[in-house]
Amino acid sequence: MLNFSEESVDRADETLLEQPFTADCLALLRALVESTAAKEGLDDDRLGEFVLAVDEIACNAVEHAGGSGHLVLRRLGGALECLISDAGPGFTPELPENPPDLESTGGRGLWLARLLTDRLTITTGAAGAVVTLLMYLP
Repeated sequence: MLNFSEESVDRADETLLEQPFTADCLALLRALVESTAAKEGLDDDRLGEFVLAVDEIACNAVEHAGGSGHLVLRRLGGALECLISDAGPGFTPELPENPPDLESTGGRGLWLARLLTDRLTITTGAAGAVVTLLMYLP
């Protein structure tokens, strides 16, 4: 079950949303990320881009890392930072510079998320990966 606090948010660095997820709750997770990001001042196109990028990475965690992941959405001063972690087998943290070709079996979600956000980083370990997305607030 997803939990979300409706309390007003201090403008300092803080965690806004923290939640494990599976395929069954991806739609609800998207709605919570969208609502939270909108309350923090992300609007219009940037809001849609951020939510799409988060969704792509969360879907990758479900599809490629055992069916679940963990999301942490934080406000860091004038930006929103979303960390999506999983306990999968890990992968090579190379981001494609160009869109993967249509015959490619992967990489589109990472490429798109990198294109849509202000910063994307990947950290891999012995078990799993953490993808961090950052979007500056207006």
